This record gives sequence, C-alpha cells and structure tokens, in this order.
Amino acid sequence: MSRVRARFGAALVVAAVLAGALGGCGAKQGGGTEGGQADKEPYRIGAVVSLTGTYAGLGVPEKKAIELQRDAVNASGGINGHPVEVIFEDDATDPAKAAAAATKLIDQDGVLAIIGATGTAQTMAMRSEVQRAGVPQVSMAGGSVITDQLDPMVFQTPWPNRIVVPFVLKAIAGKGLAKVALISDSGGYGKDGHAIIAKEAPAAGITIVADETFNPGDTDMSSQLTKIRAAKPDAVLMWNAGKEAALIAKGMKQLGMTQPLFGGPGNGRKEFIQGAGDGAEGFRFAAGKILVPSAYGTDTEAYRVATEFIDSYTQKYGEPPDIFAGHAYDAFLIVVDALKRVEGEPTPAKLRDAIEQTKGLVGVGGTFSYSPTDHNGLTESELVLYRVENGAWVLDTQ
Repeated sequence: MSRVRARFGAALVVAAVLAGALGGCGAKQGGGTEGGQADKEPYRIGAVVSLTGTYAGLGVPEKKAIELQRDAVNASGGINGHPVEVIFEDDATDPAKAAAAATKLIDQDGVLAIIGATGTAQTMAMRSEVQRAGVPQVSMAGGSVITDQLDPMVFQTPWPNRIVVPFVLKAIAGKGLAKVALISDSGGYGKDGHAIIAKEAPAAGITIVADETFNPGDTDMSSQLTKIRAAKPDAVLMWNAGKEAALIAKGMKQLGMTQPLFGGPGNGRKEFIQGAGDGAEGFRFAAGKILVPSAYGTDTEAYRVATEFIDSYTQKYGEPPDIFAGHAYDAFLIVVDALKRVEGEPTPAKLRDAIEQTKGLVGVGGTFSYSPTDHNGLTESELVLYRVENGAWVLDTQ
C-alpha cells in the first residue's frame, strides 16, 4: 500500500510541476490563481528561509524551489480546489529572527504548517513556537539534533549529520588517510557535526590531530590554517554550511597546503566553487544524488522525479538546482502530499498526523518514510561522494 500511495502522491506533484512548466506563470504572487479555484480559501503555508546572512546561498535556491512548486500546484488546480499560498519570512541567518518569524506566521498569518528553517540553529529556535501552537514544522537543515531530540511537531528533509559524518569518515579512511585536522564553525550545524565527528572518528580509525573553529561571518582563517598546517595532517575535514568555506579552501591553497580537503553537504553549492576558485579543486564531500542524477540509476522512480524537477527548475531560473533547492522541493512535496490525504477541513493537528504517516514518498533527497519514532526517515544509501573537478561536481570513485 505504501509504495502505491507513494507513487501516486509523487505522480500528482510531478504532474503539477509539469503543468506549471507547460502552463507558464498562471499563479499570482503569494498564492491565488488566475483561474479555476479562486473562489476557495487558500491553504496557507509558512516558509522561514535565510535570504540574507551567511546562509543566503542556501536560502535563495530554497525559496525558488518552493515558488516553482507552489505555482505548479496552483496551475493544476490546487489541492482539492484550494490554492496554496506560501508566506515567506527571511530569518537573516539569525535564530532570534527565525523564532520571531515563526510567531508571526502562526499568530498573524494562521498557517497550517511551517517549512524551514534553512539552518540548524534557526530551526531549533523555532521549536518552542511550533510546540506552543501545535503547528507542524518541516525543516530543511541537516543538524542531527533536529530529529535526534524527537519532537512530535518537527520533521526534517536533509540527511542529518548522524548519517553523513560516518559516511565521510569511512571515505577518508578508505583512502588510507588516518590523521585528520578538523575545522568547523560555531553555528548550530557546525557544532552538531563537530560533536559527531569527535564521537565517530576513533571507530573509523581516524585520529584528530588538530581541532580548530571559527565563527559564522569570520573573514580570515589564516590563524586556524597555520595551526592545522603545523599539525601535518593527512587530510583536512571542514564542517560548516556557510560562505566561510570558500575562505578555508582558498587559504589552504595560499599556504601551500596540499592535503585533500573533505566536507559535508553544506558546501555542495556553486557559491563555494566560485568563491574558492582553484582552492575548490579536489574538494570531496558527501551529499544526495541530485548533483549527478545518473547516480539514482536511470531506470528508477527517483531518477524520474529528480530529472523532472531539474528540468523545470532550470527552465525557470536558467541554472540547475543544488541540493538545497532539493531539500525545499522535498519539504513542499511532503506538506502537499499530506494535505491531499487529510480528510475534511485541514487543521495543523490533522496535517501533522498526515505528515507522520508519510510512507515511501519518493523525493529528490531520498525516499521518505516517517513514523512516531523517526521524523527523518533517510539512510546512508541516499548518499554519494562527490569531487570538484574543473569547477564542476563529479562522482568520486577514486
């Protein structure tokens, strides 16, 4: 039953995406459409994204992906005749502003659910508000803490650090690199990853020979990198999701460091490659399969879903989506799929229950199956290792 439901749900949304691509911009900004279902009240969804601040490189494609799908769903008739309205709030990569945005979306706008935030700390800052109001939240951030500390109201679309970190450590060890220098940021995602790396490294046969940190927004990494160079590591492991990553890669190049650089999905974005220049060459990181879709297997449902999203996004915005757009695609897909399964008039409580009942839903980041004890539902099988080569992502099979 679950697989049939999953494929049916995915097919509906994919059909909507196609309808949007073929039908052009039939939806009005903010929700209602120009034809068909305008008489029914819109279903309101909030979205808290980082459009400014150090996570702007993540939040901007997330917003684009949600807008693309919103327009596609509305162009194909909405949900049971109701258009979908998405109210965006920019948290400026600031946890306090994320919490304030959640309060506004709940108390003033009356949303049924909130997608977001972009970052781990911002997501956690919203938790008390969604708990207070009983409004479900689907986060697009990768910190393990988001779903390790299970909250009935909070769900997550990315691969959490508890899955990604062991995958990356095994990849490093598999290349015969045993002494690793770690550099991570002091933000929520970096701290979350740092704790898991420290815990999992010994089991992977890796010794951390240097451990440096920086703050989001820092513009000079020379002190940390000089200490790392002195420790003579076999490799450097960088864990953050902000624009500072480019400074690290560029700084290693300037200091003449030739150790291979590894990282997580937080840096699977063009902003990093463009900012680091030659320093990005050879950077290896783990992420889902959207960057090289053939990794899904060209005869799979996941490949079909991903490539249709990639084509529609590229047609709309003139560039292919990155993994963060994929997280937003999945978050919107999960909410819309659940809304379609709610019986009667949707309420936040009914929608929460429907989201938790999601089974086998094929998205871009993986196949989602939630339960009362698992609000992430992804596994290591959704990950592959990439390498930056000639300014582009390639699968790393070396």
